[in-house]
Amino acid sequence: MKKIVLTLFLVLGSFTIQSQELTWETDINKAIEVSKKSKKPLLLFFTGSDWCGWCIRLQNEVMKKPEFAKWAKDNVVLVELDFPRRTPMKPELQKQNFELQQLFAVQGYPTIWLANVTQKDGKVNFEQLGKTGYVAGGPEAWIAGANQILANKKS
Repeated sequence: MKKIVLTLFLVLGSFTIQSQELTWETDINKAIEVSKKSKKPLLLFFTGSDWCGWCIRLQNEVMKKPEFAKWAKDNVVLVELDFPRRTPMKPELQKQNFELQQLFAVQGYPTIWLANVTQKDGKVNFEQLGKTGYVAGGPEAWIAGANQILANKKS
C-alpha cells in the first residue's frame, strides 16, 4: 500500500513540476507565430547563460520561480537570445541572436525587451514597449516592473 501511495505521489508531483516548466523559444520566427496566435507580446531575454553572473542570478531569483511562470504564461511569449562563451551554438542561431542584439541596441546582459510584433508584406516590425534587466527583490519586484511596462503601452 505504501508503494502505491508513494508512486501516486511521485506521478502527481511530476505533473506539478511539468506545469511550471516554461517554454522558451529560441527561434524568433516560431516565437512570432506564437505571439500572433496568442496576441501576447514577446519577452526577449538577451543573456550570456554560461558566463553572465547577473543573468544567472536573474534566472535563479525570478525566472525559475512559480510566480514568474504563472505571470509569463498569462502575459508573454518567452524568447531566449543567448550569447554563450563555452556552449557551442548553431551558426544560424548565432546570426539571428546577433541581428536582434543589434536591432534592439543591447549593450549589456541581462537585457529584457518587451515588444509587440507585426508582419506586413513579409517584413517583421518590432514595437518596443520597454526594457528591463535584473531587479532586486525577487519575482514580485520584477513582475511589478514588467507589468508597469505593459500597462504604460496599453494606456
